Amino acid sequence: MKSKKVNTCDHSCLMCRYVLQDWLGQIDLHRTNIRLKKGEQFISEGQSVRGIYFVQSGLVKVHRNLGDKETIVRFAKKGDIVGHRGISTEQTVYPISATTLDVTQLCFVELPFFLSTLRINPELSYRLMLFFADELHLSEQKMTNLTQLPVKNRLAWSLLLLYRIFGEENMDGYIGLTLSKKDLSSYVGTTYETVYRMLGELIDLEAIAMDKKNIFIKNFQLLHDLSEENMGSETA
Repeated sequence: MKSKKVNTCDHSCLMCRYVLQDWLGQIDLHRTNIRLKKGEQFISEGQSVRGIYFVQSGLVKVHRNLGDKETIVRFAKKGDIVGHRGISTEQTVYPISATTLDVTQLCFVELPFFLSTLRINPELSYRLMLFFADELHLSEQKMTNLTQLPVKNRLAWSLLLLYRIFGEENMDGYIGLTLSKKDLSSYVGTTYETVYRMLGELIDLEAIAMDKKNIFIKNFQLLHDLSEENMGSETA
């Protein structure tokens, strides 16, 4: 993992957007720039917490192991925070892992500095609280879907969520990121074979279209109806 001090930063991440203007200089003094290749893991579940990462470019999957299965918790894009789940008064290890899905550049700050930044910058603390609340809501929704919705319906919900996060500027329905079927199945909470079959069913329904690994939403209303429907063909 390559890291170095750098003097340039667009200050677009969650931390830089909401700190006092005078505090940006302190961030520049304490941050470290890390450039990673696709597929590099920079946080390991159970590893001692060192600090917090912010994505400057690229894409990251945040994941954890449940038994012998990998479950993808979320994806982090430019400007997003990673490693915040390690902030706790009781634990000193990361409860998740993080791996790059593309060539990625990260900004890293050590945990003591980040905690000092929160104390001095109330707007950042407020925004982080809202972020935690939103993340908790999505996590609870995913768990509810996992127990109550069949796979096709969970897949529909997940595709709409990914489009909302990554594809709002794409008017052609492209969800905004390219995922392998393995990663998509880990995100939905099913097997590779099942997600492959359910993608085929959604294509047959003309709800989506695919070009290699790129997924395009053709019928938003149909996906929305499926995402709220508690009936379907399979539940695992």
